[in-house]
Amino acid sequence: MSDLGSDFDEEEQGPYLGEYEGERNEKEERHGKGKATLPNGDIYDGTYEHGKRHGQGTYKFKNGARYLGDYKHNKKHGTGTFIYPDGSKYEGNWVDDQRHGYGVYTYPNGDIYEGEWQSHQRHGQGVYTYKDTGSKYVGSWVGGKRDGAGELIHANHRYQGGWIGDMPQGQGKYVFDIGCEQHGQYVPVEQGISLYNPAEELTKEGEDGDEETAAPPADEENQDQPKDEEEGGEAAAPAEEGGGGETTAAETATENNETQPAEGDTEAPTEAPAQEETEETQETTEDPPQRGRG
Repeated sequence: MSDLGSDFDEEEQGPYLGEYEGERNEKEERHGKGKATLPNGDIYDGTYEHGKRHGQGTYKFKNGARYLGDYKHNKKHGTGTFIYPDGSKYEGNWVDDQRHGYGVYTYPNGDIYEGEWQSHQRHGQGVYTYKDTGSKYVGSWVGGKRDGAGELIHANHRYQGGWIGDMPQGQGKYVFDIGCEQHGQYVPVEQGISLYNPAEELTKEGEDGDEETAAPPADEENQDQPKDEEEGGEAAAPAEEGGGGETTAAETATENNETQPAEGDTEAPTEAPAQEETEETQETTEDPPQRGRG
């Protein structure tokens, strides 16, 4: 995922602030409800406080990206939805122009991440669902990657155990639907299901328009990471067990060679969005969070 950019800063743009229709205070600052068409073609329609976007508003980027939600002193802050030019979308919490807190990111290919974010990256507890396979990762994330305790759930088996840097690693086990388990110490190899990485596809996207150079996701986006943000790939199928017909796991494991009965996972327009007027900080489209590699 890439990082989000700030909105167009009207205060740093010189005398021409674009066109504005709306309320002003005694100092002639934009204050209250108003609509501004910025010099770069972006449009903001919402509330102002002392010349800054503050409160509820909608920011439309010339490249097609748009943000609908809360602002605080010209920055996305509170709850809001950012829709990127590629069709990806983030709905959730924002802090100082970054995805931060709880949110849901839907990637262009249909994958979905729902959970915690920190500084534009998947961080904390979250669930990543792969649309094509229906597989799902449920667990811990650090800096946009699967890290810590987590479970990767497939149609007929699942991996439960440790993760480091987006790969199964350390103590873990495969649990098969046929009633068998395979325990061992796992070592990562270059295999697995890769997470969607919008960053690779959307270098063109910007922040606020930027999961932050336009989103974002992604992270994201700077952010965004597994399918980033950015989502990591799924682990390879475990070794065959009890006639389950499973293929060997992508990770090499020191296994217990025994099977036991089973016990009862302008944020991201393709180009940075145009800046906003000079009185306001112009937003840049953010890049969507990248999906992580598996």
